[in-house]
Amino acid sequence: MNGARRAVLVLARALAAALFLLVLTHCAAPPSPVTSTDHRALRVKETRLVDALGQPVILRGVNRSGTEFACVQGWGISDGVIDQAAVDAIKSWRANVVRLPLNEQCWLGINGINPAYSGANYRTAIAAYVDLLNRSGLYVILDLHWSAPGEVLATHQQTMPDIDHSPAFWSSVASTFKGNDAVIFELFNEPLPDSQRDSVAAWTCWRDGGTCSGVSFPAAGMQTLLNAVRATGATNVVALGGVGFANHLSRWLAYTPNDPLGNLVAAWHVYNFNACNSVSCWEATAAPLMAQVPVLVTETGMDSCDGAWWNSLLDWLDARQTGYLAWTWNRWRVECNSRALVIDYYTATPTEYGTIYRTHLADP
Repeated sequence: MNGARRAVLVLARALAAALFLLVLTHCAAPPSPVTSTDHRALRVKETRLVDALGQPVILRGVNRSGTEFACVQGWGISDGVIDQAAVDAIKSWRANVVRLPLNEQCWLGINGINPAYSGANYRTAIAAYVDLLNRSGLYVILDLHWSAPGEVLATHQQTMPDIDHSPAFWSSVASTFKGNDAVIFELFNEPLPDSQRDSVAAWTCWRDGGTCSGVSFPAAGMQTLLNAVRATGATNVVALGGVGFANHLSRWLAYTPNDPLGNLVAAWHVYNFNACNSVSCWEATAAPLMAQVPVLVTETGMDSCDGAWWNSLLDWLDARQTGYLAWTWNRWRVECNSRALVIDYYTATPTEYGTIYRTHLADP
């Protein structure tokens, strides 16, 4: 990219970010507890998610990346538009849920991140977007995606949550959204203790935190983060992805944190390049867990345009009334290995990769 084009791109991003913040300033109130007053409030009942009327809810939708990286990179709240028209475009694919990846340091406003895109401004923007999605009839999953210990800047995914900031992050997020049970909390995107192994050491670290193999800082375990959420009085459904990029489920039941509300689901990430990427593995590891607790695939996708593989997974999940969300509703490149679903946020025009997913969602 030449210098002139780069300058134009930087200016365009800055103008878009300024306009976005101006809209939020005039249209969004500061974050405050939001109350779910309709039947869409979610809870766990045996092996299913149900609404306030006790009716089963199967979540199918998309991830919306950007809120984890734009803020720490210093040029915006998210990557691309997140207004009503863009939300309507997501709904046009028959989605009923959107997952928002968050940055703990942007939320907390620490470590010198530009205050235009962190702290109160970031929290207000996220609260406003969640409210917009909810009012448009969409459930929301909030996940801790980018984090870092101490004064290290949260510029990428870590192996585990950190004890320095992650409990405070979840205490604040839960305080903001408690009472709105149309929001699910996914405590950490993809845990990777013990060098990605599916081991006792990995699962012990996953639950209990502390000093762990393969983790270069003191970790916060899932029990600590869950305690932070429940201490606020939040009753929201909490999703817990297992070790090994949230792909391993083998010891999820044995190491499940104690939840006084029993309102937990197992988050599962399934890509064609994961360790567990075949029907035989799904039957051996995921199916037995589905018989005991709700499982929700909060990320799925592939690094190719292999519709046969992806549809085999989605059909398998459909047969078990298990929900899923594709990665990702972004338009950064059209190649299948970018895993970008669309080429336009307003028309919802799909990429080749996106066409596979949109076609599947369109089936009755």
